[in-house]
Amino acid sequence: MTRIAGQPWLHEPALNRLLAALTKAGIAARFVGGCVRDALLEQPIADIDLATPARPEQVMAALAAAGIKAVPTGVAHGTVTAVVDTPSPPRHFEITTLRRDVETYGRHARVAFGADWREDAARRDFTINAIYLDPDGTVHDPVGGLADLNAHRVRFVGDAATRIAEDVLRVLRYYRFEARFGHGAGDPAARAACRGAVPLLATLSAERVAGELLRLLALPAPVPALRMMAEDSVLTAVLPEATRIDRLDRLIAIEPAPDALRRLAALVAAGADAMAAMAERLRLSNAERDRLVGLAPPWPIDPTADDRGRRLTLYRLGADRLVDLAMLVLADGGPAAAEGFLELAANWQPPAFPLAGRDVLALGIAPGPQIGRLLAAVRQWWEAGDFTADRGACLARLREIAQGDRQ
Repeated sequence: MTRIAGQPWLHEPALNRLLAALTKAGIAARFVGGCVRDALLEQPIADIDLATPARPEQVMAALAAAGIKAVPTGVAHGTVTAVVDTPSPPRHFEITTLRRDVETYGRHARVAFGADWREDAARRDFTINAIYLDPDGTVHDPVGGLADLNAHRVRFVGDAATRIAEDVLRVLRYYRFEARFGHGAGDPAARAACRGAVPLLATLSAERVAGELLRLLALPAPVPALRMMAEDSVLTAVLPEATRIDRLDRLIAIEPAPDALRRLAALVAAGADAMAAMAERLRLSNAERDRLVGLAPPWPIDPTADDRGRRLTLYRLGADRLVDLAMLVLADGGPAAAEGFLELAANWQPPAFPLAGRDVLALGIAPGPQIGRLLAAVRQWWEAGDFTADRGACLARLREIAQGDRQ
């Protein structure tokens, strides 16, 4: 047991209103999970979850008495979401009754209420997620999470294989937590259990797999964890295309900020068709699929192009895609001249094409396919001239081409 102080989030008005409602009803509650772990690490707090010995119906009654909306998001498993109105958007807090597993089957379980704090901790995934915090700042550590947190050690609560059998997604969560909180080598017992669970990974939904992979890739330093995943045969099981950890490592060294999709494109060895198939298998969104396909090799940029050629490339691809492609070329060991694309994207804004369909109609040309064909011809001429022609010059070129069509 220890204490932490100076936590601004503990004094948040919405949270104080929630705690007052519970206290008035005689309900004890402690914070648990990520908010406690991150507070101990002095990291920003995102979601705030609470645990309580009180049953869900007692929690809902206490919230209703205080005028706080209660949503039965998982009453069968003891979870109620409190929606506290504040001057800003409403704050959501999950409150879960202490519980123990009676029977587990995959990610689901039949639970019993009336557990004590130690029993509740015993069913959680990692020791660093099973630390509790009283509202007064008192820390309760029933399974040794504090020592693991201080040692940068990610360890399952109790038997690792048992925790994984309760929810196979914990295999992928383990490596993500290693990337964020671990020391790089991993816990031998945890890794052995993950290796043993590889055949079960096929039972996970594509959405859950994709979510974990993208969250891992969004972390500052995912490569050591990915290498562990590869060594443990986990990476091949969930993402067989992921054979370019070396390229991802080089990309991370040059990118300005983490970008999970760009990192995924660097990690996998896949052409456009294979990239599209991978995106479909992972049930990524259409926008995510299209972006990945656009980053598949062969990459449509020439690092040795002159300044005019680079400007044309930027105009046709757009700055965002060009930056992605230039970084991938560099990470793949391509010419250092590709850095020129990054400088260009940061310092040059492509001009807008000065003509539109109404300019063609003004020449007396009837609506139809010829409108687009004439505009395309002028645009091609304008691009070839390095975008220097102004509106007047483009109109003159349009009249010239249209006159030639009439002859």
